[in-house]
Amino acid sequence: MKLMIPPGRLDRAVDHKTEHVLGLADAEISLVEYGSYACPHCRAANERIAQARDQLGDRVCYAFRHRPLTDNSLSFRAAELAELAQTPETFWSAHIKLMTRSMQLTEDDLSAVAADLGVHANPTLRDSDAVRRAKARVESDIASARASGVRFTPTFYINRRRYDGPWDESSLVDAMLGTLGHRVRTAALDFASWGPSAGIMLVVATVAAIVLTNSPIGPAFEALWRWEFGVSLGSAAFRMSILHWVNDGLLTLFFLVVGLEVKREMTVGHLASRRSAALPIAAALGGMVVPACLYSLVLPAGPWSYGWGVPMATDTAFAIALIAVMGSRVPVELRIFLTAAAIVDDIGAIVVVAVFYSGKIHLAYLAAAAMVVVALVLLSRSGVYHLSPYILMGAALWAFVYAGGLHATLAGVLLALFIPTRPPANLAALMTQASTIIASEARHEGEVLRRGPSTPALQALDAIYDRIESPADRLLRHAGARSSYAVLPIFALANAGVTINPGVLAGHGRLTAAIVAGLAIGKPLGVFLAAAAAVRTGIAVKPAEYTWRQLGGAGALAGIGFTMSLFIAGQAFPSATDFSAAKIAVFAASGLSAVVGTGLLWGASRQELIGDVPQSSGMKSS
Repeated sequence: MKLMIPPGRLDRAVDHKTEHVLGLADAEISLVEYGSYACPHCRAANERIAQARDQLGDRVCYAFRHRPLTDNSLSFRAAELAELAQTPETFWSAHIKLMTRSMQLTEDDLSAVAADLGVHANPTLRDSDAVRRAKARVESDIASARASGVRFTPTFYINRRRYDGPWDESSLVDAMLGTLGHRVRTAALDFASWGPSAGIMLVVATVAAIVLTNSPIGPAFEALWRWEFGVSLGSAAFRMSILHWVNDGLLTLFFLVVGLEVKREMTVGHLASRRSAALPIAAALGGMVVPACLYSLVLPAGPWSYGWGVPMATDTAFAIALIAVMGSRVPVELRIFLTAAAIVDDIGAIVVVAVFYSGKIHLAYLAAAAMVVVALVLLSRSGVYHLSPYILMGAALWAFVYAGGLHATLAGVLLALFIPTRPPANLAALMTQASTIIASEARHEGEVLRRGPSTPALQALDAIYDRIESPADRLLRHAGARSSYAVLPIFALANAGVTINPGVLAGHGRLTAAIVAGLAIGKPLGVFLAAAAAVRTGIAVKPAEYTWRQLGGAGALAGIGFTMSLFIAGQAFPSATDFSAAKIAVFAASGLSAVVGTGLLWGASRQELIGDVPQSSGMKSS
């Protein structure tokens, strides 16, 4: 079986016997470059590499691997020409000359190097074993680049880990030496790129909340969340407890991210077309309706009947984390299905919170909120692409929505709908413009009283950067990480604390049973039945890459409610004892759903793993 190479890692270690290496075999640092002789950035980085090697000496060995520019025949010929060198010394002499002889690789450069090597400048005109070996060596390096995930040149790997930082010698040396700042940054990026990381953060925050609540400092920990702060202006004041700032304020960022993800999925993502959207939408709707109905059957009337929204929600972070842990046992198509269904589920949860779990309505403030929304529409339609006006409008919208009696987090969703996207940028034109600006500035390097690029150049580069990425994409890229690794863990820390005491569940048996039944039974049942009905009626088509059993496993994972379930429970049960019982029920149901879903997916047979769907199910599979 072919081993999967982790993202950002080199496909194979440096072989000092067969590769082009400068430095000792036992050097503590390895630097591998995938480059092209026709790449202007590789030619510029060549001097930086030499400076870094001079500074580190024998501590570093440097290896060069070919990755010719795909649209440049001269770059392939230069790579094959260099491989005709008979000794390491002649290779590096040819390498340096090809990199430095002129500002841009030319036929004259190839002719000069060919004369040094005593061969013809155009290997395609000759047919010999040496030429075939040279071509094979270049193809081998290209395959290595592809396996390592190289997307552009130059790409550097330090100790087999891809380096994505600046190419100046100071930054390269810091990375190779592993300075504290670089190690912290690398560790953080590695953790964030690990699929289950967001779920792990939620688990850690939840465990911390439970431990602190049941420790000797439990009363002080709970009192902390009740501590109030805010702003005042003369006799007017606005104050909320820390818990309310978290649930009504900080969680708005989470809903903003959800709104941006919904917008992206409905414009260019998996919900953009009817064919791709029908199955997850149907499954998500079933996964919301059936749990709510099952809850209402267990609790037909009474003070707790208002909590029917608790088992409707799916915690995307936990579900995706478990799927990431199972790796190749879960087809990519099933991950897409569950992610899209969770996004639709989030839309439903937002609507439920806004309609059923808001406070007393104040029309005057809601009218002011409507005026802010109109202003957002005008900004978006006027082609205003700077984020600052939208953020300021969003803050005003949050205040008016909160004062109007609707749940303040709704402002995050509304704001997301009006933050503009842009038509795709002409990357070739923008890259040419950026390269021209940088090259022009580089010619002034070393001049007296010049310290870095000029202000006009920086402004032009900022404008190019702004055009490459739309405001919505930029905000999602930055806010998404903060939502997953800061907002949700803080929310869990503030809301997941529950006293471990058998008395908490006393008198709450039906409430607990209703929530557990809704999440652990209603969710997978609703997801599966709604998906099957959509396929049976021809509304949707199930991809052949996953089986009905695997879809059932994804439905079980959808029963992990957690974040949104706790959020709705906090709105539905103002009584502390009721809320505590609801928390325990959500924890129990989420844990049971995780075990059942993981078991169904992990136990998939080899036949199921390759997507060979049994046709005896009586349902369409493709």
